[in-house]
Amino acid sequence: MNHVLKLIRIEDVVRKTTLAKSTIWLKISQGDFIRPTRIGGISVWKESDVDDWIESQFKNAQGVAA
Repeated sequence: MNHVLKLIRIEDVVRKTTLAKSTIWLKISQGDFIRPTRIGGISVWKESDVDDWIESQFKNAQGVAA
């Protein structure tokens, strides 16, 4: 089974999380969100990491350990 790694940029992270760019950068600085990787001077995230972070927020909100 081949796993395709999909990289997304800040605009995609904003769309997926519904958080504002400024909120995402604030959460990163506070250690509450995934740090991006810089590739060619552009910040990118693995889409699967962002999906996992979103899922963990639901679990935390429901009182279930992530």
